[in-house]
Amino acid sequence: MPVKKSARKMPPPRVPILAEESLTAPQRALLESIRSGPRGSGTNIRGPFAVFLHAPAFGELAQRLGGHCRFKTAVPPRLSEFAILVTARLWRAQYEWFAHVPQAERAGVKSETIRDLHKGRLPKAAPKDERAIYDFIQELYKTRRVGDKTFARVRDLLGEAAMVEFVGILGYYVLISMILNVFRMSPPPDEALPFEEK
Repeated sequence: MPVKKSARKMPPPRVPILAEESLTAPQRALLESIRSGPRGSGTNIRGPFAVFLHAPAFGELAQRLGGHCRFKTAVPPRLSEFAILVTARLWRAQYEWFAHVPQAERAGVKSETIRDLHKGRLPKAAPKDERAIYDFIQELYKTRRVGDKTFARVRDLLGEAAMVEFVGILGYYVLISMILNVFRMSPPPDEALPFEEK
């Protein structure tokens, strides 16, 4: 269950959230690049983008990879968003979970599955393809490898090209989880934290 709003314990971010009017030319170029891509013109300076602005050359490369991973792969959006939620839960990445639950719901991930993932439980009601993705991610995190059977289950679902992209999605959202956790990026102050801070 999310922590009550009054019980937020998330410390402040480790880098300042920059005001748009104070951005340097490279920072402004990065923000324009983010907004002119698949995320759209309404993208706010929050989450990983707030961190990327402090290193705009890196941020440009990362956000382009992220735009591809999120919007342009052959991995179906439902499975991609499911994999992002599994990753967010494993890393307890507050902002990532907050931002992607609505995306996962729109893509067709069941509410019951999302609740199970949030509680750290095996999503028993998830369809077979989501269970294959879940097992793959769990095995990869536990052993830093995947066995032939686990690999084949997901490859048979996705095909070889999408399999490469799927592993890329996992890697990208691990990067995002680390960025969010290290720099303490949380949901907006009026939102509950998805995971209790220890």
